[in-house]
Formats: sequence, structure tokens, C-alpha cells
Amino acid sequence: MSYSIFLLRFVDGEAVALDVERFRQTTGPYVVAGGLEEGFSQLRAEDGGEADLYHASQAEDGMSSVMATHFARGAMSGVLARLAAALGASIVPQDGGALIFHENDRRHLPAQLKEKAVVIDPTADAFEAAFDAL
Repeated sequence: MSYSIFLLRFVDGEAVALDVERFRQTTGPYVVAGGLEEGFSQLRAEDGGEADLYHASQAEDGMSSVMATHFARGAMSGVLARLAAALGASIVPQDGGALIFHENDRRHLPAQLKEKAVVIDPTADAFEAAFDAL
């Protein structure tokens, strides 16, 4: 799919750094090209589905965001959902909205995302169903 989603972690309405080590642990088994140091990783899931990840520059306290593009439906949807959950991040599609994993997370979203945020489980099926409804 040639569409972009952003994995962003919010605290009190502001984007905060993502944990680099959790990113590495969660994506490691799926990386087939690139890597954390290159700012780009190509992932491949067990069903052959792929995704391109672009990682924003790393600050001392972590990376600021991850953008996923050209991602396949199927197992890769689950990989992306689990990655976001592991990072404590929300999934923010390029055209707005937000997918969160706990109702508690809604209070940390920026005002423009709070109302339409959808709580999902970190699974491929839940991610795809919510994404299709956005």
C-alpha cells in the first residue's frame, strides 16, 4: 500500500521520543535491508508482506517518530501494530485520525486527535479494521 502512517508517542499533547532499544528489539527479526543507523529499514513479515520504515533523527533521548510506507496487509499489519504498542505510540495515518491501544492514551493526544481516536488491540485484524474505517 502506498500510504503513510506515523508512529508517534504523545505526552500531554506533545510528541516525545520513542525508545530506540524497543524499536530495535521489535523490528530486528523482520529487517531485511537498512537498519537503525541508516534511518531506513525494510521489513518483511512471515507471510512475505513488506513495509518501509523511515526513522526520524535520533536525539539523546530516542527517536522522534517512525513513518511506515508501502506496507502490506496481513502479517505486516500485525508487526506495525505490535511495534506501535511496544513503543507506547499512537498510529497516526497521513490523513488524520489516530489509533491508540488504551483509553488512557486519549488524554495525551493533541486536541485535534482526541475526539476521533479509536482504541484497538495490537493485532493485524484490529489494525486493518480500524484503518479501513478511518
